[in-house]
Amino acid sequence: MEAERVQVIASVCAANGAMPPEFIRSEHEQPGITTFRGPAPEIPVIDLAVADQDHLTIAVAEASREWGIFQLLNHGIPEEVLRELQRVGKEFFELPQEEKEMYAMDYKPESSEGYGTKLQKELEGKKAWVDFFFHYLSPPARVNHAIWPKKPADYRKANEEYVKHLVGLVDKMLMTLSRGLGLGEHVLKEELGGDGLELRLKINYYPPCPRPDLALGVVAHTDMCAITFLVPNLVPGLQVFKDEHWIDVNFIPNAVIVHIGDQIEILSNGTYKSVLHRTTVNKEKARMSWPVFCAPPGEMVIGPLQQLVGDESPAKYKPKKYKDYAYCKLNKLPQ
Repeated sequence: MEAERVQVIASVCAANGAMPPEFIRSEHEQPGITTFRGPAPEIPVIDLAVADQDHLTIAVAEASREWGIFQLLNHGIPEEVLRELQRVGKEFFELPQEEKEMYAMDYKPESSEGYGTKLQKELEGKKAWVDFFFHYLSPPARVNHAIWPKKPADYRKANEEYVKHLVGLVDKMLMTLSRGLGLGEHVLKEELGGDGLELRLKINYYPPCPRPDLALGVVAHTDMCAITFLVPNLVPGLQVFKDEHWIDVNFIPNAVIVHIGDQIEILSNGTYKSVLHRTTVNKEKARMSWPVFCAPPGEMVIGPLQQLVGDESPAKYKPKKYKDYAYCKLNKLPQ
């Protein structure tokens, strides 16, 4: 085991009430100090049931420019499919510790799947209050069912049903974002690898924490992928940085939260914004979330689209292979 799991640490903390010092963030990060408590704008909510596609395009483009995040209603993923996805993920994290360790990540460069705790370098040496499980959902050539949990027995069925619905939503959002840039609706997806676009699920498990005012589940970051589709459980915790404040994201039952990631910001030459966000934790309840990161294959070179670059809008980013971008991001190296 590469590190003691936070879920194990949390069970010890529940017994003695102590907060391990390595999880106490610096004051400039502590949510008890830095969360904005005044009236704040709510992140955009977009209803996909609207018949007017032009209206939808404007709403998605505006949210992506101003916020980099929005919530989708009537997204087409049945409620029972979302509930099953959540149920099987929760049941995995309720397994005995030794059973979960059978799926531990090996942290080799070519491997990024399995059960883990520490994901990226932290410059101040602090730890995040989270355990997680990663695995690919799509394309089929990327999927390795050997790493998927065998328990609960219907884990695979629930995840395959989810991705069957999700891929259509991913396509719809990429087409809408393309139109919002004044481009053909298939441009963004093709620039991200077409049908080779990789969808990787991360199940985040944030155990109850004795001092949620001092800790973070996931530290402030932007997603290095192109676009993220996230389903949370009922315990709030997602925050976004907007107008120099950390504000809470309102929970909307059965909504899917969409994050614009770094690669779409790069392709759009900064028109769309990759959202800076973080996760807080709860004293009494475990928070969970199911983000799916949609990213180009590692060998694809991503840079500003030529259609969006000119004398008055010079390129703001260097073209780079996605795998090189990801390596620099995870290791806190300059891009």
